Amino acid sequence: MKSFLNRTDQWALFLNIMCLLLLPGDVRVRSQVGFESERRGSHPYLYVDFRGLVLAAPSTESVSPWGCRCCRPLSFQRRLAVSPSLLCPSSRLTLCFLDDDYAGQAKCMLRKVGSWDFDIFLFDRLTNGNSLATLTAHLFNQYGLIELFQLDVIKLYRFLVLIQEDYHSHNPYHNAVHAADVTQAMYCYLQEPQLSSSLTSCDILLGILAAATHDLDHPGVNQSFLIKTNHHLASLYQNTSVLENHHWRSAVGLLRQAGLLEHLPVEDRQNLEMRLGSLILATDISRQNEYLSQFRSHLDQDDLNLQNSAHRHLVLQMALKCADICNPCRPWELSKQWSGKVTEEFFNQGDIEKKHGLEVSPLCDRQLDTVPNIQTGKMY
Repeated sequence: MKSFLNRTDQWALFLNIMCLLLLPGDVRVRSQVGFESERRGSHPYLYVDFRGLVLAAPSTESVSPWGCRCCRPLSFQRRLAVSPSLLCPSSRLTLCFLDDDYAGQAKCMLRKVGSWDFDIFLFDRLTNGNSLATLTAHLFNQYGLIELFQLDVIKLYRFLVLIQEDYHSHNPYHNAVHAADVTQAMYCYLQEPQLSSSLTSCDILLGILAAATHDLDHPGVNQSFLIKTNHHLASLYQNTSVLENHHWRSAVGLLRQAGLLEHLPVEDRQNLEMRLGSLILATDISRQNEYLSQFRSHLDQDDLNLQNSAHRHLVLQMALKCADICNPCRPWELSKQWSGKVTEEFFNQGDIEKKHGLEVSPLCDRQLDTVPNIQTGKMY
């Protein structure tokens, strides 16, 4: 009888210890919902949220491919914190830290992803700030691009999280939500009957990738600011399409870092990267007349042939340009929010210019400019 009681006591002690060991992990997982996005700073450990690290598998082999986040020398993003999303052990593109109610509402919204009144701000809240990765993954699945291009799902998920992380969350306008909005608008254009019946799977892949990465690592200031402050990127790209070249190179860098297309022949992979660059470079507003003149010329001569790959590429360029500046065409409540965000980003640049004694750029003076006069001068 005495030995039986001792054994019972041992089991009780064992269970108590297990509860103490397991409960903190459970609490951490549940408490991820509602966490603010990790802040970035110059010190490597200052703002890292170590609570996310406990979600990784105990094996170092499984942690290191996801945890090693090297910052690229030319990036505006000086440090990329370890994202909890990258530590998710699931091989499926799921929302790891959302409860069923929010995930269900997000899925319901995706049923109407081709609607022009799609509320990207609501969708971003429902996905806990993961609108870009979630939306892009959905479109890859919807078009069957994973099977068509034999993409590794884990590599795709890693790539989507990387591009979402490489947008600057502190930018009022040029952030991951804007990229998600442009991607959704691009999808609307790709669904136009005459265009959708002519596009190849490669065209669709490039269109979605270009929309998702078209403003990658945007610093929140314009090209003229980089030129007049002698930024190294302005020198690197000889003051020509500085930001667009950087967005393109950043996208290629992340494609290679994630290894998403490494299974393709080298020639095909290089061709995809060059065509991706051609699409992203078309978003340069300073070259807008060049693309418009070319497009008008085809329309006037009525010789636009969507069976011609070069003509399809031109149409994709125009579609991405339209998607990038389509905010005034959205429903008023959405358009109004975007107007306020782009104006705030302009004003932030003007504040920096004043602080350093630089000439304030047009439409960037908080004291002189207003939302209405900025909107009549710019299409954002």
